[in-house]
Amino acid sequence: MSEPTTGPAGAAFDDFVAARSTALWRSAFLLTGDRHKAEDLLQAALVKTWRRWDRIGHGSSRSHETAEAYVRRALATTYTDWWRRRWRGELPTGELPERAGDVDEAARAEVRHDVLTALAALPRGQRAVLVLRYFDDLTEQQTADALGVSVGTVKSQASRAMTALRSSPALTDRFGDAA
Repeated sequence: MSEPTTGPAGAAFDDFVAARSTALWRSAFLLTGDRHKAEDLLQAALVKTWRRWDRIGHGSSRSHETAEAYVRRALATTYTDWWRRRWRGELPTGELPERAGDVDEAARAEVRHDVLTALAALPRGQRAVLVLRYFDDLTEQQTADALGVSVGTVKSQASRAMTALRSSPALTDRFGDAA
């Protein structure tokens, strides 16, 4: 397996990472619910992408779309693989820090915490569909392709996930029945 090391291929990969890493990290964060795990997940997905960069291609605007789709699929599959292998017992949690005197940021942190709590309660497949479909704004077909499932599965998983979120105690306590 040849890996791009320098030259145009390496520069194209560097350009891709510089342009898309923030958005990809956000997706990883929504999947994992943890900043450090998100960094690890994105790093693992980018390593997989780097190893196949010569097959993905580079140099055209279309190659960035192809590479991003590849990374998103790698994020979803790596996330699922990690979950299958890891122990799922007690997980340490902490309070989200509040900034002194910044009431709006504190309220935003609480809402973020409630949404992440509700997302964490979803099965992994439903969570992955919501992140790709609504946060990353992928079409149903793109989401299906990224997860390696049918469009019907994306639709049913999204529907089940939205129903679960609407009845989530973390969100109904905050937003009432409108959640």
